Order: sequence, then structure tokens, then C-alpha cells
Amino acid sequence: MCGICGLLDLRGRRDFDPAWLRRMNDALRHRGPDEGGEHFEPGLALGHRRLSIIDIATGQQPLFNEDGSVAVTFNGEIYNYRKLVPELEALGHVFRTRSDTEVIVHAWEAWGEACVARFRGMFAFAVWDRKQRALFLARDRLGVKPLYYAALGDGAFVFGSELKALMQHPAFARDIDPLAVEEYFALGYVPEPRTIFRVARKLPPGHVLCVRCEAPLPAPRAYWDVDFSAPRPMAFSEAVAEFSHRLREAVRLRLVSEVPLGAFLSGGVDSSAIVATMAGLSDAPVNTCSIAFDDPRFNESGFARLVAERYHTRHFADTVDAEDFDLVDRLAALFDEPFADSSALPTYRVCQLARQHVTVALSGDGGDESLAGYRRYRLHAAEERLRALLPAGARRWLFGPLGRLYPKLDWAPRLLRAKTTLQALAKESVAAYFHSVSIVRDGMRARLFSAQLHRELGGYGAIEVFRAHARNARTGDALALVQYLDIKTWLAGDINTKVDRASMAHALEVRAPLLDHELVEWLAGLPSGFKLHGRQGKYLFKKAMEPALPAEVLYRPKMGFSVPLARWLRGPLRERSRSAVLGERLADTGFFNADTLRHLFEAHQSGGRDYGAPLWALLMFDAFLRRLDGAAT
Repeated sequence: MCGICGLLDLRGRRDFDPAWLRRMNDALRHRGPDEGGEHFEPGLALGHRRLSIIDIATGQQPLFNEDGSVAVTFNGEIYNYRKLVPELEALGHVFRTRSDTEVIVHAWEAWGEACVARFRGMFAFAVWDRKQRALFLARDRLGVKPLYYAALGDGAFVFGSELKALMQHPAFARDIDPLAVEEYFALGYVPEPRTIFRVARKLPPGHVLCVRCEAPLPAPRAYWDVDFSAPRPMAFSEAVAEFSHRLREAVRLRLVSEVPLGAFLSGGVDSSAIVATMAGLSDAPVNTCSIAFDDPRFNESGFARLVAERYHTRHFADTVDAEDFDLVDRLAALFDEPFADSSALPTYRVCQLARQHVTVALSGDGGDESLAGYRRYRLHAAEERLRALLPAGARRWLFGPLGRLYPKLDWAPRLLRAKTTLQALAKESVAAYFHSVSIVRDGMRARLFSAQLHRELGGYGAIEVFRAHARNARTGDALALVQYLDIKTWLAGDINTKVDRASMAHALEVRAPLLDHELVEWLAGLPSGFKLHGRQGKYLFKKAMEPALPAEVLYRPKMGFSVPLARWLRGPLRERSRSAVLGERLADTGFFNADTLRHLFEAHQSGGRDYGAPLWALLMFDAFLRRLDGAAT
């Protein structure tokens, strides 16, 4: 895996200061510690940091075509590159390396912008075509690899794998976007295409951007979308067999490597299925890595050990102390913008462990979104059945007051914690799902934000992110709609971002077979009942894996990759959270209501309310600000 960056003069052909590019490239060294490459010509500078995985000897970048007129800087893997080489050679292209990178330059020459439709993989790349004076940026369909860009006030267009590369440019303005603040506190991350900074954008998954010199900057163009609109007729038994075949193919494609390769093994269905499939494709024992927690409420290591023993893997495990919270500032440095998913901490640790033994690790990411594995899908489906029984007006009249009056019983058994459900039943489907996944809900954000921030928002709400995607969903199926929303928001903005930064911090490449776009497309075309069957999520997946995995792995309750936030914030993180939430940095932004900040902290400390999620979001926002003003390193 690698890091890419570059500059383009939108106004002419000035020579860029080499020091600018070198600072950008150096900021990405962790993504590619093996080699660095640079290219300069009038109006253009390209940078690359390399983690050598395929064609170690000759895959250096930026890489050029035969006459040097087309160059690419590339982060990712094109898994089907070996199939594309003979097709491109038949068109007259000459290959000088054995790398998947060279396929991109020749594919651009052969097919232009349509080249991305031919690639099966995870990628973010920039192609420079000197003859056309065009810079072509592309990001993979599901957003596994990141790509940021900005048009700066001095006429420079900058791009990079991480925001920290763009921030090295002296003309990069660090003004915070208030709309991004609203989105972050609603969702725990800043969703595509926005970033925390007004000037910068993320290229959305499945999009391309072709920037031409001395021309207006165009909007990104979508080249792919997942289609849930037309479930195909298929017998369940036939779907089980075909899923097994497709999973095996997706895993097989991701086993190509010239460096040590292994897999994460949490003991959940997804990672266990990947390991079982890898074992069936390999003559040598699979390297597996897992993290155990010393708190049994969060510990899945026993299930991981069951799978490791069944397949005789070379299993490496490490125990994370339940008080392993000392990565707050490190995470702020990794993500460059506020990021409130606390599972980034154990993800960082498992990547750290894996890198001691392998350079490439396969993961089970993507299974929950495509196969309806989250508990919230089951709850949403049940709510939808209730919504169908009453018209919207009646639901608002009945459930609206109930949701307001029902107490917030954070301490009670789950059965009695009905406030969120009652509130959701009063809303239409998209608003209800947004409500269920928000970490700081609408009413709390209204109280949390200052009058100044509300004026800057001008009535904007983060729900508009969901509504915009819902308009493109092309499905009337309730489950398919929320799966689509998650693929467009949570998967790209949270899951893939978390895994990319945590793995790249350790120069570890992570490959996710369940995010193979052909597999995702096929699963989207199956009836929802194959995925969520009664109360059983991932039904098709589990039935397909019954011959390969024990029932106690397949059919146990989902635990997730969690940390004890509420306890940390009342215990060892109490003073850190006090200084963050009640300190000067948050106050100086002018974004927050001081009385609400104090209420969140004090009510949580009293034990009467669990405000772990909003307090963690505030703690990580404070860590971002510390990083921004240079107080943290």
C-alpha cells in the first residue's frame, strides 16, 4: 500500500517549489516506508511513497508509459491486472514491469476515463496526461482507499491520500467548515464529500474527477453505484452455493503477494469465514492475528482460538488492557479530522500486532453492510412493520409525545430502553434510521451548539446527507434502503477510514474480500429475506459457512469491536475529559454552549446518564484542535 500526492497549476505552467512536494510526500512516509518517488515538470508535481507488495524490483512510481507522456501515482491493488495485460498488449501497449500500476497508464491510453470500469480492486490514483494537459483522479467503488483534494487561492490544485499532505502546502487554509461540525457530531465522522476544512474535499467512492489546466474545476462524476432495485429470482439453495463460489473467488484474488500475508481473526462470522476460505486455498498454514480484551464483556478471543485450532493457523494473539486509552492524541494525528469511533483504538492495536508478522492482512470488513449483520437492521425492519400499520400523522400524534415523555433509562436492561424506538416510530424511514445511528441526536445537538454555530449552519442538518443518498437508492425495500445508506456513509466514512489509517500507521496493507465490488453487486440483487431472515442477520452467509465453521461461532450474539467508554470517562479519563470538555479550546471555537458541555460532563460523572458517546466525540474534537494548533505532536 502507498501514499500519493501532487500539485497542478490551474492557471498556467509555473514551476512548483520542490520543497512543497517533498513536505507533502514526507507527511505520507508511514503509508510507504520502502521507497519515495517524485516527478516535476512545468505546472505539475507528483509524489509517491511506496509499500512494496507486488513487483518489488521494478514497480517504482510515478510510473510512465512508453513515451513518457502519461504518468500515474497509485495507491491500492488492481486484482485483475493479469487479465488486463494481454488485452492491452493486443492493442499494442508494451509493458516494462510486472506491476499492476503499469496497467493503469496503458488502460488510460486505451480507454480514457472509462478505464476505471475495467479495474477490480481497491484504489486511489492520479493519471497525468501531458498531451491533454489533464489530471485524472479516481477512487475505488466502495471507498476502501482515500483521496483528498483542494483548489487553493494561489491557483494550485493539490491532492493526497491524507489531509496531512494537503496541509503542508502554505496556501492551504485551515478554516473549519461549520457544516462538517454538524455532520461530525451527528455521525462521529465527517462523511464524503465534505472534510472538516472548508477548502478541502474527499473524492467520493465510485467517482472520478478530471481536472484540466486553465479550465474551471468540474464536479466529480460517478462511474458506479450499487443497485438494490431489482432482486433476481433465485432459489435459496442456489444462492448459498453461488455465494460460496463468489466468496472463494474474492479471497483467491487477494492472495497475490510477494511479501508475508495473513488475516485478522476476531472470532466473528466475517473474519472466521475469510480465514476458513484462505485455509482451503493455501497449502501452508494461514497466519492469523487477534486481539483479546481483559474485560470479558468485550473479549471474543475464545471464538478466534476455536477457528485457529480448527484450521491449524499460525495464530498470534495479544491482550489489550481495558484501560488502553492512551492513543487519543495518536488517533488525532492519524485521522487529521475529528473521528469518534472508539473502536479505532483496538483496530490500531490489531494492526500493530499483525505488522510484526505479515505485511498484508485480509479482513472481514463489509459483511455487515452487504449481508444485513447489524442489529440495527433488525430493529429498523421491525419499526417499518409498525409504521406500515399507521399513517404518518397518527404516528407523530401517538409516538411523538411518548418519545418525549419516556425516560432515558441508560442504566436499565435493553428491553426497557425504549425511548429511541418511540422517537423513531414518529419519524419517516430515512429520518428514523438517521436518528438511530446518530451518536448525538438532533435535540442534543440543538442544545450543544452555540447560537453562533446555529447561525452559521443556517438551518442545515446532517440528515441531508442521508436524504441526498436516499434519492439515489432506487429501491422501495426498507432493508435495502438502509443498507444502501450505510454503504454510502458509514462504510466509507467510518469503517474504511478507520481501517485505512490504523493499518497505514503501521505500513500494513489490509484487503477486504467482502468489499469485492462484484460480490457486493451480486448480494445487492438478492431478496432481503436471504440476508435478514426473521431475527437472524447474515442468514445466507451463515448457512453457506455451516460446513466450515462451528455453530457457536456462526450463531452467537454479535459483540462488535468495542471499548468500555462510559467507564473510562468516569475513571481514568475523567480528568482528561474534564479538561477537554470544560477547557478553553472548545470554548474558543465559539461552536458550543457552555451550560450543555457542563451538563454532559457532570451528568455522566454522577452515573445517572450515559453520555459516553457525545463526551468521546468532544474529547476527539478537542484532540483534533490540539493537533491543529500545534499543542499535540
